[in-house]
This record gives sequence, structure tokens and C-alpha cells, in this order.
Amino acid sequence: MTPQEKTLYHQIHPLKLCTDICAEVVSLYLFWKRKLIAGFVVLLVPPIIASTLIIKWVDLEAYKQSAFGRYIRVYMTPPVVAVRLLGTIVTHVGAWYRRPVLIPLGFMIVLLAWLRGILWPKRTEEREEAEIRTRQSSE
Repeated sequence: MTPQEKTLYHQIHPLKLCTDICAEVVSLYLFWKRKLIAGFVVLLVPPIIASTLIIKWVDLEAYKQSAFGRYIRVYMTPPVVAVRLLGTIVTHVGAWYRRPVLIPLGFMIVLLAWLRGILWPKRTEEREEAEIRTRQSSE
């Protein structure tokens, strides 16, 4: 498995998902309490450690072959990752400025990014082209 594939498929490993969600929630609390450095440390360090360990030590082939793996191969493009990041920024700005409405809005942005392929699926030809491009870039 190529480094690019590992970088893609580690995102759906349960440990990575759990780490990201927990880091998000705890860091939001810290941002709300105006503990900026601690908030950034919690937001960034555990997910980076989890990503590093998963990419280095976990066999992600089963995730690649799964339905979820096929889904993210087509739909988890760099722009979608950027939208997920935007959602995280919105939640943290909401916590920092104590604007509760921004927190669920940010979560919705992240959720919509993850659900992009279900809510707005690509046509069959676009899906096939995306899979061909993915295969070619990994060769």
C-alpha cells in the first residue's frame, strides 16, 4: 500500500475516528474556557499521534477493500478535507467567542463533508474516472 493510500484509509480507522472526535470535544471545552494553548495541544497532538501510529503499524488493506474505503476513495478529495477543516474552525471560533450557534453549525459542515457522496453522488462516469485517477496515482 502506498503512503498516499495509507494517508487516505487511516482516516476511517476506528481509533483515528475516536481520537478525532474526542480531541474535538475536549478542545472545544478548552477553547470555551479560553485555554488557547491547551486547546490547540488537545486538538492537534492526539490526532497526529494516532495518525502516525496507524499509518506506520496498522494494515489498512481491509479498510481499503471495504465499502467505506471505496466511498472515501471516490469522495474524500482534498476539497472535501478542506471543508471538514473549515467545519472544525467554525466550531472552535464558536467556542472561543462563546457563540453556541456556531458549534452545531461547524459540526454540520463536517458531517456534510463526510456525507457528500451520499447527498450529492457523482455520476457513474465521474466515479469511474475518479477511481482510475486514484489507481494511476498509486502506481
